[in-house]
Amino acid sequence: MEHAPTSEITPSVILRRVLYRVCKKIGMTMLILFGITVISFWVIHLAPGSPTDLQTTLNPQVGAAARARLERLYELDQPLHVQYYRWVKRIARFDFGTSMSGDHRPVWDKIKERMPLTIGMNVTSLILTLLFAIPIGVGAAYYQGQWFDKASTVFVFIGFAMPGFWLALLLMLYFGIYLQWLPISGLTSLDYHNLSFWGKTGDLAKHLAMPIFIYTFGSLAGMSRFMRSSMLEVLRQDFILTAKAKGLPLRTVIYKHALRNALLPVITILGLSIPSLIGGSVIIESIFALPGLGQLFYASVLARDYPMIMGNLVLGAVLTLAGNMIADLCYGLADPRIRNTGGNA
Repeated sequence: MEHAPTSEITPSVILRRVLYRVCKKIGMTMLILFGITVISFWVIHLAPGSPTDLQTTLNPQVGAAARARLERLYELDQPLHVQYYRWVKRIARFDFGTSMSGDHRPVWDKIKERMPLTIGMNVTSLILTLLFAIPIGVGAAYYQGQWFDKASTVFVFIGFAMPGFWLALLLMLYFGIYLQWLPISGLTSLDYHNLSFWGKTGDLAKHLAMPIFIYTFGSLAGMSRFMRSSMLEVLRQDFILTAKAKGLPLRTVIYKHALRNALLPVITILGLSIPSLIGGSVIIESIFALPGLGQLFYASVLARDYPMIMGNLVLGAVLTLAGNMIADLCYGLADPRIRNTGGNA
């Protein structure tokens, strides 16, 4: 009796499926990015005020003719769809335009100056969050109902209830004014350029200690609680009970079988946390007077600097969509069932 041939999942088949998923994801990402730019471009022009208002309103000698010349200079006299079409043509050449603020510098040059600080702080905070949140969540699930679980629950409630700006003010008051251990504003000290390499590193660390702590503390509470819930759900699965029945060590069951499956929802949260690289930085960078993207975006909104606003929005959208794409690809690394499914999975 002949058996029907069975299809084997070879490395080449897996590679084709992964490439198909990547190409499909890139196509959807480009379509979503186009929709985001259309809506954002339309919404920012609906806001009251204009870039020319700040340059003409406070000057009594500026008349309607001067304002009209400024509008022609900034191409604000064109219909909205024409302005968007010209903006897209520049973006296709990776040209974000020129800022409408006082310095009139290229938008991308200003973003490049501030990007390392904002992304560096948030990536550092994200790494610290994972290093602490995963063990806390696993420990709370393992010791469910015991003192560690109860203590982590209290910690989570405190983290959820404490606003970031209020915690920032408390830290500035205690560590910056009373104890005078840490500086309360700025990125570097006045004598930064005269310090040695390790002196500069220590100076930067002291200035960024409180902002990074606030970033980490704010996300640590939610991430650890989410990890606990996911871990408890996985520990109730049948394959965990089977692994325990086979006599596997409890450490192996927890860290090899349960943890890998419990990380899937956490990957989703990580992908959704990418937008906070810019949006969540506005308050903290303003409080600590840090020259990052959040402060730049806030100042551009107040000045109605349309090219700068769109540059920040496009960067935020790209980071968001890239985070979702990375999270989708990481599913396959964490779960072979997703990696070995067909292209429509």
